Formats: sequence, C-alpha cells, structure tokens
Amino acid sequence: MKSILENRPELTRRIEEVAEVAGYLWQKGWAERNGGNITINVTACVDDDIRRMPPLSEPIPFGLTLPRLKGCYFFCKGTNRRMRDLARRPMENGAVIRILDDGASYEIVADRAVRPTSELASHLAMHEQMIASGNGYTAAIHTHPIHLVAMSHNRAFLGRNVLTRLLWSMIPETRAFCPKGLGIVPYAMPSSVELARATVRQLAEYDVVLWEKHGVCAVGPDVMEAFDQIDVLSKSAEIYLSARAMGFEPEGMTDAQMDELKEAFGL
Repeated sequence: MKSILENRPELTRRIEEVAEVAGYLWQKGWAERNGGNITINVTACVDDDIRRMPPLSEPIPFGLTLPRLKGCYFFCKGTNRRMRDLARRPMENGAVIRILDDGASYEIVADRAVRPTSELASHLAMHEQMIASGNGYTAAIHTHPIHLVAMSHNRAFLGRNVLTRLLWSMIPETRAFCPKGLGIVPYAMPSSVELARATVRQLAEYDVVLWEKHGVCAVGPDVMEAFDQIDVLSKSAEIYLSARAMGFEPEGMTDAQMDELKEAFGL
C-alpha cells in the first residue's frame, strides 16, 4: 500500500519532526513503555486526494463535541504504542485521522488502522482551544518529565503560579523561553473528559500545564516549540531538586532580576 507521505514533502517534514521529538522524549526517560502522546494538526498539508481517501475504520466517537475541528486532519501517536517506536517508524505507530462533520467522532485515514492515543479527548480539546484562540498553534505533547512530576506530589507547589515563580527563578532561560509559566490541573482520571476540560481551562492562560501526579501537556506552533518549553521547565525543576539534594534551599533570582529579564526580552 502506498504511504500517505509519498510526494507530500510538507506532510513528511511535519511527521518526521514528530518522530524526532518522540526520540528526545524516550532518551530523556520521559516516555516509559507506551507513556506519552503527540498530536499535530496537519490540515494545512492535506490535498484533495487525501480528502477523497476511503477510511480505514468505522466512525469512532471521542467523547466530546468540538465543532471547530470539523473536517480537520491530525497525525496522532497510536494507543499502546511506544514513543521509541514512533521515533523509528512513525507511520507504523501513528495514524492520520479525519474529524467528521458531527465534530464528535473521527475515522482513521492512513497509513494503517492504528487507533490514536487513549488521551485523544484531551488532545483534541487542546486543538479546539488553539483554533478558538487564533494563536496559530498546531501541536500538542503529553509526556512524563521526572522532576516536574515529582514536584507535583508536594501540595505546597500546586497553588496558582507557585511553581511558575519558583521555576522561573532557577535559570534565566526559563523566564525567557517559557514566558507564560506553568498551569496546574489537579489530579483527574487519565483519558477522562474531566481531565480534558480542566486542561483546556488552563490553556486559556498557559502554554504548558502540569497534570498532578501524572505528567505535563504543552502546546505550540509546532511540536519542537512545544517540546522546548517542557525541556526548559524540566531543567529548572532538576536544578531546584539538585540543590535540595545537596542540602540547601536554592536562592533563586529575585523579582527585580526577573523583571529585568522581562524587559530585556520583551516578555
């Protein structure tokens, strides 16, 4: 069977970028077994031939009604598929799906009948919010950064913007490259509609959201930008926890120093 990527360089580039980021997530230890998910909106890469492709599945409901996604196409990591395998063979471990006219179900288009991520409801809700905001974002990542998840087990860190302030203060790049900070979603059942709705509420203000005792979600204009924000926040968490392991509370940058950064970088 001919791959959907054949003679479609932009679609190929976007999916190869997903594969590259999937490799980074695995190498960092943030994607154990089949942990984590990536989805990207590839509607802009879709031509008439793809739109005419017969589905490889029956319509499948995803538990929400998201009218802005009607007719959109997404590349999604497959459910129960490993991130390390997505990195090596993306079209065998992911799927292109088409959202149907009801805005509440999808069908698999290519390359194989691989069911997308079990967190599809949360991911599609994030994409709906991105379209509604008009921010031009097309990518969503969910992964399990060790140090950030560890910090989410301390209730003292879960107040509004407590972690944002702490992580910004650890290293200047975090304030510069994750300027909106880190939203917090209290624990909810993975794959649930409740988790999806809570995540969308946080994304109205933040580009990165910490799921308590679970992981992180990030959105961005492309998958690399979304990954980079998680990466800088994770580095700050690691610096903080390394200092604590050495037996002291890190001083962090002062508010005045961070305000200086804000002005210098036009944040």
